[in-house]
Amino acid sequence: MTITLDTILSIINKTIDILLVWLIFYYILKNMKNNVKLTLIFKGVLVIAIMKVLSDVFGFITIGLLLEYVIMWGPLALIIVFQPEIRAVLEQLGRSQLLGRHKVLTVDERERLIYEIIQSVDYLRKSRIGALIVIERDVSLSDYIEKAKKIYGDLTSELLIALFFPNNPMHDGGVIIQGNRISCAGAVFPTSGNAKLNKRLGTRHRAALGIAEETDCIALVVSEETGRLSVAVKGELFYNLSLDDVRMMLVDELRPKQESDFEDEIDEEEIYEENK
Repeated sequence: MTITLDTILSIINKTIDILLVWLIFYYILKNMKNNVKLTLIFKGVLVIAIMKVLSDVFGFITIGLLLEYVIMWGPLALIIVFQPEIRAVLEQLGRSQLLGRHKVLTVDERERLIYEIIQSVDYLRKSRIGALIVIERDVSLSDYIEKAKKIYGDLTSELLIALFFPNNPMHDGGVIIQGNRISCAGAVFPTSGNAKLNKRLGTRHRAALGIAEETDCIALVVSEETGRLSVAVKGELFYNLSLDDVRMMLVDELRPKQESDFEDEIDEEEIYEENK
């Protein structure tokens, strides 16, 4: 078989085509994992598809006819009903960064970051000072930074405590951390509409969960009334955590995936050696 230039170009063209399709699926699945509302939409579509297959297999004519109408007009209905969610997903895709700033930190810088946050959180909880600390990861939070008070200062526990100190004009808003620097204070985030959220939880907790539902950030909350610690991440709120729980969550969530996989391999090797 003679390989011509047209054949090579055709192979390259098909390869790029397949890679683009896989890239689209990758971003869809990635955003589904980090977006609770999109996950619910996907589950609903999946249930309808399964019901349609079952109606065809077992010959359920009436339900099959109804499902055909649903499938025919469903996409249009989804666009209309879930317009805010679809817009949020598209905005999230637009804000996605190829390399989050937390990933370029050295091990020492990451440890220092966690140490300073934990030191400040420990003081805030003991003093019953409310706080909302949001750590940016792969999805940019620049839209929220633009509307807040710019800081762009080195992260220290003293600065974090001062920003949340009572009577401070920026006390009620959230602080956004990019890499190992405080980018802004007084940031306002969307509140979660999750019906399962405890009614007793205040605006800070709802804002933390709201931003964790829309992006892949880590949102840390100190309750002003009780001093209890909570962390919102990946669309979930983990309430009433100990200081060590918060520290371990930060270590785990801020660790680059490659480093995490490498440590898992080392652990598996150690377990294998012990069992020999």
